[in-house]
Amino acid sequence: MANDSDIIADAKEAFRLAEDAESENRECALDDLRFARLGEQWPAEVEKQRERDGRPCLVINRMPAFIRQVVNDARQNKPSIKVHPVDSKADPETAEIYNGLIRNIEYTSNADVAYDTATECAVGMGFGYIRVDFDYAREDTFDQDIVIKRVSNPFSVYGDPMSQEADSSDWDTSFVVDTLAKKDFERQYPKAEMVDWGSSAWTELAGTSWYEGERVMLAQWWVREAYDKKVLMLSDGTVIAEDALAEHPELLVALQIGGLQVMKERTVACKRVKRHVLTGNEVLSTEDWPGQYIPIIPVYGDEVDVEGKRHFRSLIRDAKDAQRQLNYWRTTSTELVALAPRVPFIGPKGAFATDANKWATANRISHPYLEYDVVPGATGATPQRQPLDVGPAAGALQEALNASDDMKSIIGLYDASLGARSNETSGRAIMARQREGDVSTFHFLDNMARAIRHTGRVVIDLIPHIYGGARILRVLGEDGKERTTPVNQPAPVTGPDGQPEKDEQGNPLMRVYDLTAGKYDLTVSTGPSFTTRREEAAAQMTEFIRAFPAAAPIIGDLLAKNLDWPDADKVAERLQAMLPPQAKGDAGGLPPEIAGIVQQVQQAMEKLTKENEALKADRQVDMAKVSVDQFNAETKRAQVIGQIMKPDPQPPAPRPQAA
Repeated sequence: MANDSDIIADAKEAFRLAEDAESENRECALDDLRFARLGEQWPAEVEKQRERDGRPCLVINRMPAFIRQVVNDARQNKPSIKVHPVDSKADPETAEIYNGLIRNIEYTSNADVAYDTATECAVGMGFGYIRVDFDYAREDTFDQDIVIKRVSNPFSVYGDPMSQEADSSDWDTSFVVDTLAKKDFERQYPKAEMVDWGSSAWTELAGTSWYEGERVMLAQWWVREAYDKKVLMLSDGTVIAEDALAEHPELLVALQIGGLQVMKERTVACKRVKRHVLTGNEVLSTEDWPGQYIPIIPVYGDEVDVEGKRHFRSLIRDAKDAQRQLNYWRTTSTELVALAPRVPFIGPKGAFATDANKWATANRISHPYLEYDVVPGATGATPQRQPLDVGPAAGALQEALNASDDMKSIIGLYDASLGARSNETSGRAIMARQREGDVSTFHFLDNMARAIRHTGRVVIDLIPHIYGGARILRVLGEDGKERTTPVNQPAPVTGPDGQPEKDEQGNPLMRVYDLTAGKYDLTVSTGPSFTTRREEAAAQMTEFIRAFPAAAPIIGDLLAKNLDWPDADKVAERLQAMLPPQAKGDAGGLPPEIAGIVQQVQQAMEKLTKENEALKADRQVDMAKVSVDQFNAETKRAQVIGQIMKPDPQPPAPRPQAA
């Protein structure tokens, strides 16, 4: 086992490699963030020069509108996790428990906030992150729950520089860092070694990322390492790890007494994860992570690999020059229009009672008139009004329009996608034009779906460890309805009416939802949420009833279920009670008179079936009697033949001969 000094040395080297690999991406991401969100779009030296000259620096920031278009599209089409059984020990019903449990984890931990924050960071700056962790469910219990957390500051995460997977599921190292003041560090870690911050141990870190002035960096260092594990296949088909036999004494005893044998064995490569909490000078804690994945999930923007170096680009990276052009030309047109004097009257001196300073301030102040000295014999004694020169302003406005069009074409979102009116008049044509913008930015949503798929994989990997004991869990359905389910313990089977089901002897049926057995995988589907689909279903059914009013009595209860009214369920129940029998599904939806005939036929068939089974049973008895009689007859026949063929014990006496 490595000591603390070795762990710190390895951590510093791993952090240096990660910092060097991500330096360019972080620099560009920070510039994108300040440019799009803080409006820092003018070069610093140009802005200072214009401020000294008293000239404006307008920022007509269009970047947030493009970012929100993609991010809000992702919010409306949430990726959902669907768990599927993989091997023979997994079953579909337990997979549904997994689905409901994951929905509950997402709901209780506000996972939608984590997904939205990561998506917004990926679109706006090139990358974002999601975290998976676990914590105690309540203060008065030792039960733990899995939580999905957001990472509000993506710059606090340093990934594995050697990663190649699109979802970074191959991460073997990662850092999550935070900086603390001296008093906060001592308050949170009172049992930590109270080193002198002025000692050589800390001064050696001065000027590095680990220590700056009176603040120190606290890092969570995640390390995943490979190890070999021997797997055994027993004669009864059980596959178990050799080091796990101690947890199954019944198998161990069976192997010792010879009831089971090891048929095959092989060595497999496995992964285990450790988390070190450390500073640049001390390891504060080390713990084993129960899963096999580092629970930091990146969400990437536009990925480009150049000579083995991965670059993560935001949506607006290439549109920044066009945005700068828009700012410049809009500022120029504003100067030309606002600072140009209003058209004054011009006349000879004495024609207006005025101040002589007006000519000196004509370029800064809009004077109603200007006067001049009249040369003797010259014309123009009558005041005249000068035309406004709008040529330069019109040119600047045209360049601003060109810059606006450049931004749209670079990003791939045009007027229809941004909600502006276009030449299309039909709804289908408008949707087709809007869909073009969705296609050009779909890779951001697809990368988000990949990240959520890996998030689900991390959660599924943790569930057997966190929820391995007998518990009663809350699971959520797709419609948000909740129910409690016992797991890892026998539980009664309930029918559709909520009542326990029983077997033929009247005993309650029991089953076990074992979250620790079997292997499960998942898929991710992207689409509107259940609430959105319900609203769309209500709208479509309303339009259907308008076009076909006769359907209202038949589907009225379904329409009421999908409406967001108070007591909508009660309205649906009352409408369902008014349905005719054929609409309720009685007798397969047949009319009452035909349903009665069908029922009579079914009863007659059941009677004939029972009689047929009774005849078969009697016939089998008769055939058995015939077989017994035949056997007895054959037995007697064999005995008679045996007596006939049996030789005499003494030879017969000789017959007398005639004289």
